[in-house]
Amino acid sequence: MNHLLKATAERAWRYLDGLDDRSVAPSADAIATLRRLDEPLPEGPTDPQAVVALLDEVGSPATVATAGSRYFGFVVGGALPATVAANWLATAWDQNAGVAALSPIAAKLEEVAMRWLLDVLRLPAPCGVGFVTCATQANFAGLAAARHALLARQGWDVEKLGVFGAPPITVVVGEEVHVSVLRALMTLGLGRDRNIRAPVDGQGRIRADSLPPLDDTTIVCIQAGNVNTGAFDPADEIVPRAKTAGAWVHVDGAFGLWAGAAPSHAHLIRGFDGADSWATDAHKWLNVPYDSGIVVVREPQHLRAAFSITAPYLVRGEQREPEDYTPEFSRRARGVEVWAALRSLGREGLAHLIERTCRHAARFAQGLRAAGYDVLNDVVINQVLVSFGDAATTRRVITAIQEEGTCWAGASVWQGRTAMRISVSSWATTDQDVERSLEAMIRVAAQVVRGGGRD
Repeated sequence: MNHLLKATAERAWRYLDGLDDRSVAPSADAIATLRRLDEPLPEGPTDPQAVVALLDEVGSPATVATAGSRYFGFVVGGALPATVAANWLATAWDQNAGVAALSPIAAKLEEVAMRWLLDVLRLPAPCGVGFVTCATQANFAGLAAARHALLARQGWDVEKLGVFGAPPITVVVGEEVHVSVLRALMTLGLGRDRNIRAPVDGQGRIRADSLPPLDDTTIVCIQAGNVNTGAFDPADEIVPRAKTAGAWVHVDGAFGLWAGAAPSHAHLIRGFDGADSWATDAHKWLNVPYDSGIVVVREPQHLRAAFSITAPYLVRGEQREPEDYTPEFSRRARGVEVWAALRSLGREGLAHLIERTCRHAARFAQGLRAAGYDVLNDVVINQVLVSFGDAATTRRVITAIQEEGTCWAGASVWQGRTAMRISVSSWATTDQDVERSLEAMIRVAAQVVRGGGRD
């Protein structure tokens, strides 16, 4: 085991050390080589070192370099050094973090990380927190708490009786609602298409003056950070109106909620602290390894009621039981990495990470606009949308940039216009990475637009 882990650590280090010199996307040859893995299940054991060697030699070249400094597709962070190391150690511990008796260390680190998270995200200290897989699960958990609370008001025990025959719940979302919220609603039996869609403005923000009537059977879902533009719904207008009506407000803040950790951007989350539940990711802007989502609920009893169940064999103490706050019983100790990220960065380091990546996004927008291309959004945080002309030309430019390999950004469609979306989320991205990537984008785009070289 000692030799195996040391050899594997060397392989991991060589992989990370080589990211700067390779194409961000894997080559066609590397992808084709994956066919070596299509083999019958071996009849007998294989030396673990041979297993890891095959995984590295075939798998490493076929990865997308999301751990590197020039990946700007989707909203994908890298993994901070402390979180990679903590992940390795936690894997060696092999802890089941569902029950405190199974892992006192995992339970303690969740408690500490929970306090720190509520502090840096500017959310109320008494909130309940669950460590889940992703923002989709965090949205699911927060909305499950909302479903419980609204139906309990009407005398309906949804955990016992289910949704069959339950009093109706009205769900209000914006026209630019993220699909993870719709998936959560679908899974909860509230329906993907039964919601009321509120109109939005040109940045995707809900127009507070166009909200439908609200009451105490309503869930209002608002966004902290639109996945395309980075825009924030006007929580300071929506939340007071919803609370006056007795409605539950849920915040999809998968990455945007982290703006609250940076003093220069904290104004963007003004009013969001008045909501009832929040969903965010740690594997985006906090830069921890996958998979790591976080659900926060103002009144912890609603989150516990949505998920807490026990059995005679489960040992329960007086302390916080992690499984009461998530859909899972058994799960990995992902709170270890969240703790490691916050402990290694500190308040100032986290603020600098947010501010630095926002500055990088602004530089991308400035450079692309100066080159004559159309930036479609107000760059308020780390998201940039750029059009290179008509839809077909823009798609060709995006493909050519991806194939050129210096950097990687993805395609999106924003209010009818095809665009390249640049999301700057990684701790590893430097000013030099931005300038190198910007030069490649502008050069490749010019070639495509002129009809030369890359089309």
